[in-house]
Formats: sequence, C-alpha cells, structure tokens
Amino acid sequence: MAGLLPALVAVSQKAAEVARLCRAEEPLLRLRPAEKSGPERNARFQRDFKTLADVLIQELIKHDLGTQFPELRGHIHGEESSEFRDAQGGTVTVRVCATPGDTVALLLAVLGPEQTRAAELLAEAVHREVTLGDTDLDGIDPGVSPGDLGIWIDPIDSTNEFIGGREDVAPIDGIAPEGLCSALVLVGAFDRHSGVPVLGVINEPFFQRDPQTHRWQGRYHWGVAHGDTRLCSLSPPLPRPRPRVVLSRAESEAVRGALGSLGGGPPLLAAGAGYKLLCVALGLADAFVLSLPTTFAWDSCAPHAILRALGGGVVALEGALRARRAGGTGEPPELRYHRPEPGRAGPQRWANRGGLVAFVHPPHLRAVLAALGELGELGELPGC
Repeated sequence: MAGLLPALVAVSQKAAEVARLCRAEEPLLRLRPAEKSGPERNARFQRDFKTLADVLIQELIKHDLGTQFPELRGHIHGEESSEFRDAQGGTVTVRVCATPGDTVALLLAVLGPEQTRAAELLAEAVHREVTLGDTDLDGIDPGVSPGDLGIWIDPIDSTNEFIGGREDVAPIDGIAPEGLCSALVLVGAFDRHSGVPVLGVINEPFFQRDPQTHRWQGRYHWGVAHGDTRLCSLSPPLPRPRPRVVLSRAESEAVRGALGSLGGGPPLLAAGAGYKLLCVALGLADAFVLSLPTTFAWDSCAPHAILRALGGGVVALEGALRARRAGGTGEPPELRYHRPEPGRAGPQRWANRGGLVAFVHPPHLRAVLAALGELGELGELPGC
C-alpha cells in the first residue's frame, strides 16, 4: 500500500518533535524520569529509565498508525509499558485521547496539576498534523498489505543518553561514543507470517543544531526490503578492504581483541543499539557485533529492514557460529521478529538472545565470523 511508508516516516517525525520538545522546553526538561523495575528493566544497566516522552511517543505512534491503518491495530508493539506512575503514586495508562484537551487532562493526572504548561506543550505536539513534503516517498509501493504486517517501535532508543543530554561528545572516526545524538526513534515493520523485516525508519531527532536558531534539527532514513524490492534513502556504503567494527562498551576484552585482529583498526565504541546499527548503514562502520543478549526486537527491526534494503542484514551471532562450525556454506539465517521466545517473561521474550552481527557487505560478515570462531569454540562467547 503506497501510503504505508510515508505514514511510518510521518509518525517518526512527530515522535522526533516530541523528543526535541522535551529537551528544549524548561517545563518538560524538569520532569523526572520513572525508573524501570522488575521484568521491565534492562539487566545491562544498574538503573534503567523510561521517560514520559518514551511512553507518549510510543502511544502516539500506535494511535496514528492504528487510525490510518485499522488492520494494524493489535499488531503494533513497543518497548514501553503504557502505565505510568501518577503524582500520588497510583497508576495511569498513558494514551492519546480524542481531543487535545482530553490528552492534557490525562497528562495532568501523571504530572500533577502544577505542570499544566508541560501537559499543554505535549498535547499540542501529539495532536499536530505532520506534513512531510518529501517527494522521494511519493508513489513508493512496498508491495505488502498492512494486514500482513506487525510494527516494532523503540520510541527513544538509548533513553539513558537522552536523559543525560550530553552535547559535547566529540566523534571518533565519525562515530560518537555517547551523547544525545545516539538517541533515535525506530519504527520497523515485519511480515507477521515470516517475521522478516520489510520496512524501516530511523529518525535522528538530534542530528545537528541550527546555526541561527540553535534549535535541534533532525533527519530520517528509510528502507524497503520486500520480495525483489530493495529501496532505500541511503546508498550502499563502499566496502573497506578490512572491516571496521563498532561495539558496545560492555563487550568483553576477548571479543574486542579478536575483532581488532581484522586489520580495520581498533573497534570503535558507542552507546545505543539503534545508533550502532545506523553507523553500519551509513558506512561509518562495516559491522556491529554484540555477543550479549541485551538487545530486543524493537532495537533491531527498523535498522534491520534498512540494512536488508542496502544488501546486508542482521544475523544471530550464536546461530551463525554454530552453522559455521557445522560446515554450512550458505548465508546464516537472519533475525526474525514475529515469535516470542518460549519460557521467557516480559521483555525477555523478545530479546536477541544469541547476540547479533549487523553488516552491509557479506564478506565483512564472513570475516567477523572467522575472527570470532575460535572464541566460540573455547566458550569465551556467551551462549556460543
């Protein structure tokens, strides 16, 4: 359906505006994040936060897409619970109401009556119409019906960096090791039957400052990978002779050392799974490797679709190494997004438990797997 991709881009733009608003307006900047607990919490971080911006963005995307494409209702999934603690310690279910006034009233139940201006700013942004004006999207038909798709949303990937708000982080070889620029909005669509990602949008709300107004400007990237269709707002990056790898700061020294032997230079470190996946799509790195089960379907679905559109993909590291040891000659199977892992509860049902390798050029994938093969055999990779 020709309107589906523009709709994904439009909701990402509205989400990005809400994220920027929360960093720019003093009434919103003062709002305290809620700390996740229990099964919601990402075990990698000692403290894991969700902000009202996360929850509201997720709900506005569900609302707008479900309104435009009723076939998607019930199939739009996100990272965050829609429940939020109110000012008295009770629970409020955050949603987009029928009118801006109703949304203001609901937000005041979360924020407290003294935060009227903050609630009004958020409600205005949530109910505002978005006009894209992007002629490159005109007439693109992914060739897939919304009735066959599910959606994964990461409303603000790298929430901890969003909360920290650091703007003074200098990039290293084009990649920012941390900071506000790694906070992204990710919206990906997958085939409900096969789990294959087919459409993806990555929005960078904090790409650069306007030199005159000093307000943040964003940009977005999209990709279509369905059947024989491969379309992308990006061009495939030129391959380096030896792959440069980007890693999580939590990655083990054994993995860093093995990948450093590839000859593409020491591995670069960065925050945010979505940001590291974007670095691969942009050609700032040739592969993102993660041996830990700390990413989820909402982190990888949208970037995965873009990487597929560029000729690459995202594979499970554990499965790829197992296939390599068994003598498999074909390309290892890629991640899928339609089935939760049996026996797991909460977000862990959707964890990429076997780690992952993201790439554009298959020779780089093979080089990474060769470098990590011995570690897998020695048991130095988690789960491999």
